[in-house]
Amino acid sequence: MRNIAGLLADAAIRWPAARALTDTTAGTSFTWSELNSAVENQARRLLERGLGTGDRVALRLPTSADFAIALFAVARAGGVAVPVSPLAPEAELTCLLEHSGARLVLDREALRSSAEPGEPVEPSGGDEDIAVLSYTSGTTGPSRGVMLSHRALLANVEQVGAVPGTLRHGDRVFIAIPLFHVYGLGPGLLHAAAVGATAVLAERFDVVKALEVCAAHRVTVIGGVPAMYAEFARMSAEQLGEGLATVRLLSSGAAPLHPKVLASIREKTGLEIFEGYGLTEAAPVVTSTLVTGYAKPGSVGRPVPGVELRLVESDGLAEPVPLDPDDLDDAFVEDEAGTGLVSVRGANLFSGYWPDGAHGPDEDGWFRTGDVGYLDTDGDLHLVDRANDLIIVNGFNVFPHEVEEVIVAMPEVAEVAVVGMVDERSGESVRAVVVPAQGASLSEQQVMDHCAEHLAGYKVPTTIEFAETLPHSPVGKLRRVPPAPLPPPPSTEALRARARFKP
Repeated sequence: MRNIAGLLADAAIRWPAARALTDTTAGTSFTWSELNSAVENQARRLLERGLGTGDRVALRLPTSADFAIALFAVARAGGVAVPVSPLAPEAELTCLLEHSGARLVLDREALRSSAEPGEPVEPSGGDEDIAVLSYTSGTTGPSRGVMLSHRALLANVEQVGAVPGTLRHGDRVFIAIPLFHVYGLGPGLLHAAAVGATAVLAERFDVVKALEVCAAHRVTVIGGVPAMYAEFARMSAEQLGEGLATVRLLSSGAAPLHPKVLASIREKTGLEIFEGYGLTEAAPVVTSTLVTGYAKPGSVGRPVPGVELRLVESDGLAEPVPLDPDDLDDAFVEDEAGTGLVSVRGANLFSGYWPDGAHGPDEDGWFRTGDVGYLDTDGDLHLVDRANDLIIVNGFNVFPHEVEEVIVAMPEVAEVAVVGMVDERSGESVRAVVVPAQGASLSEQQVMDHCAEHLAGYKVPTTIEFAETLPHSPVGKLRRVPPAPLPPPPSTEALRARARFKP
């Protein structure tokens, strides 16, 4: 049976003395052989503590060597890793632990003592067994536990690895995004183990420190998110040139990348940023502009090998977006096919939501993501918005992302969130919450006037509010609504009965 811990065991055999990872925050490093030994010791300790097959273990750890050791150890011992943010408040953590039924919590204190070296621990379980229970960020509703099997995670590593130009043996990849998020865990840590690349880890992202680390460790690949690249774009060409001198690949995911950030990085470094699209339920990568081989502003590229994608109809989006009859030039999406709900199929898809596998792929293997997009004439995917975020004004569809793109183009605006609000006359109206740029002077009327110049009348916000900050997920994704509480946890008896759920 194939187990994600097998990636580490194989790397220890193939490249025992090669550098596996460097923890730049702790100042430690491991070869593949050393990392494998540390994982075996921790797996042995988990078994001694009574960990059974399918038992959930919460990993409350930052991006670090500790996280890597804990993840592979839980997998090797036959458990299910439940990554959680080390900064999560106690109330949120308690709710998640109850909902997942986690038996153990591994934090840095729990990892301080380890078992003595002994007999090797062979990986337990694999294939359709659940390897990771990853809770979504809850950007558009309640957080849910996504059941990711060993099969799904390993399939996505292979799918991404089949794209030319991605991570390869000998690369040194800088990872400052959370490993407790599937984007850092899969395309970052697991992919590095699969090809024998060195993971250069940082517990948090600081742009000055990041450039120093990239230069000192001769980093060749950066796996990042738009917020990181926005910070890079604010640095001078000289600073970027020194820090990124050895970098050959910049990749971005988890949230939309603004074209002006891409253009700034390209101008200052000559490097493109290849953007991808994914979701936790796909373990996580679905598309990338690396598939086409060139960065296209506004596009997230085409599906990686082994992933199928199609646009389908759904409630409220059964037909292309209607146009304003009084403004025939108004069309956010210009291709004839219009928008549709992104639906995907592949071996990388999840096994449903915890605990009973509900709402997973349909009988034909397709999963509707909840993201709305369209395909351009080249066949590249462009994301429009989340279906749940759609605002309907007098019967016409308004995608918040379109309005946000117009507002954030103003030099005085640092960030903006657009949401719908109940309106007696039009059903819903558009509300914008704006974070002004530092030192900028901006009025509500200026924002409205700017929108009126670039948008149809029904898309112009009727309400403008100003704020100092906006809420974000751990990887920088904008949260348009506050995260809702988890649904009530199932009974203890139900959790025990479903501990090794197989779809």
